[in-house]
This record gives sequence, C-alpha cells and structure tokens, in this order.
Amino acid sequence: MAAIQYNRIIRKIVVGFGDLFNNITLVRYDSNQVEKERFLIPIAYASKERYVMRLEDDPNLDKKVQMALPRLSFEMTGLSYDSSRKQNTNVKNFASNATGAISQYNPVPYNFDFNLYLYVRNIEDATQVIEHIVPYFTPDYTVKLNLIPEMGIVKEIPVILNSTDHEIVYEGDREQATRMIIWTLRFTVKGFIFGKHTETNFITHSISSIYNLNSTNDVVSFTMNPATGNGFYGIGDVVYQGYSFGTATATAKVTQWIPSLNILRLTDIKGNFNSTSPIISVQTNASYTYTSYSPTEGKYVQVDTSPATFDLNTYTMDSTAGDITMDLDSDRYPSSIREYN
Repeated sequence: MAAIQYNRIIRKIVVGFGDLFNNITLVRYDSNQVEKERFLIPIAYASKERYVMRLEDDPNLDKKVQMALPRLSFEMTGLSYDSSRKQNTNVKNFASNATGAISQYNPVPYNFDFNLYLYVRNIEDATQVIEHIVPYFTPDYTVKLNLIPEMGIVKEIPVILNSTDHEIVYEGDREQATRMIIWTLRFTVKGFIFGKHTETNFITHSISSIYNLNSTNDVVSFTMNPATGNGFYGIGDVVYQGYSFGTATATAKVTQWIPSLNILRLTDIKGNFNSTSPIISVQTNASYTYTSYSPTEGKYVQVDTSPATFDLNTYTMDSTAGDITMDLDSDRYPSSIREYN
C-alpha cells in the first residue's frame, strides 16, 4: 500500500504564526528612565489554563523550578472553511523534478483561529509588549510560507488581529497579594490546505504518422446492401455507376470483395459514388447499392523522434536524433526523408 502523502500544512501555519512573536524584547527602566535590564520574552505553544494553573500553584515564583514572567503562549482554537476565497478546484499547478513533472490541484481555503496570551506582573510590562505587537496589524499582517516545497508553492498568508482584551486577577491574603495580568489577542490566519500531488514522467520518445486521405489511390471500403442486388465482384474488376460504362458518372477498380461481410473495397476512384444507384461490375455484371463507406487510411510519413538532449527546466527537446520514414514513393519527398521499410 502506498504511503499517505502528508504536506504538514497545518504545522507550518502554526509554526509560522508563533514565529511572528518569537523575538519580542522587553526593556525595563528605573525611575530616571535609564535602561535597567533587557531580555527576550519566551513563547511556547500552550493553552491559557496551563499557565494560570502554574501561576496559582506558585504565586510567589519562589520554588526551585519556577516560571519567569513576562511570558507568551499561543494555541490554535479551530479552523473553518472560507467560501469567499474558493478557487476552481479543477485547475492544476505544475512543476518539474528530476524525473518528470509534478501536478497539484488548487488548495482549499481555510481560516485558522489563534489566541495569543501575554502573562505579566505589572501593567507597564504589558503595555510595552502590546505596543510591540499591535502597530504591525492594520488589522492584518502578511507572511510568506513555503507550503509545498516540491512544487515551489509559496503563499502570502494574511494574519488578522480580530480583538484584544485583558484581565487582572488578584489572589492571596491582605498582606501578600498576587497579581496576574493576562492579555488575550485573537487572530485569524487565512491559510490553505493542499491535497496530494501526483508525479508524471515526460514523453521522451514519440512516433507520429501522417496518413493520406485525399489521393485517388486511397482504398475506400463500401458496405453493400445484399438485398438490392446479386453477383460477385472480382479483384481488379472495373466498376461504375450510371446507365452504361461509357456514360458512367463514377468509376473505380476493385481491390477486395468480402461476400460474408458485404464489404467492397475500391481504389482509383473517379467521380462520386452515391448510395441510391447500384455499383456495377463491367466484367461480372455484379450489382449492389451501398449503405455506408469509409476511407482506408494509407500512411505517408512516420516520424520517430528520440531526443539527443532533454532539458527538464525549460521543457525543450532537441530532436536532431529523430528518424523520419515513409512508405510511399521517395521522389515525392525531400531527400532527408528516407523510405519506410
């Protein structure tokens, strides 16, 4: 059983969202507005409840293993189909690889909902971090994600800031109160989900044939109506339509007569045979009308192309190693075309 193709699109969107807030620096100042300390705010994929429980379990952050604030966390809360961005699902995208071409149908648009949580101890830290984030969203900020590397599909994904709110929680006794300030920023990421892609090989060898359909030497098969006549046609017989051979409206030569199938094959046709008059043999006087006819194709030229070089990047073929052959009289064609055996 073939392995299931996993594009990791949702994972890439989650990582791309978290990376937006991965390098936020917080600076703290003293009363004279002189920088006192500077550090990066850590971020992790976790729910709000997990960090609230950690803070409540260690309100003073004095355990041996403790959690420093401020801190950021985020989580994906859901996804929904976005019909306003629907594309034609029957359209394919193409790219080349080492052995051929890769094709991929248009993706399905989905909106991904994310919450970003900020945990701090004082309001000043919170407002500084919020001012690091909010100005970039008006209300959206666009990021580029390499969603399908094999196809070279890079999408510009809008990240929309929907709302912000905060809460201040006081816990503890009168003498030693613990304050938690938690900001929640809600986002929508307008992403896509791709299906599997398929691989096809390039055509590197082709055989093309050209057939003649207009020459008087063509063989035409007539399906005769046995109820309208009698007799047998002989190979090489001359047949005609009209009151007599001397006043015939159409003439031809018999190449084959198959009585069991009521098939009469004629060549060297002159004039137009119609289905309402019998086709009469001059030699045997056989006479039938026909119900239908079809030309028997004769091959003029066969082109057998095998590339000397093949460029996968530009899809060009150098056919100098190709072979052109024919099955008719060679003096009717250029000298570069040799006789077909």
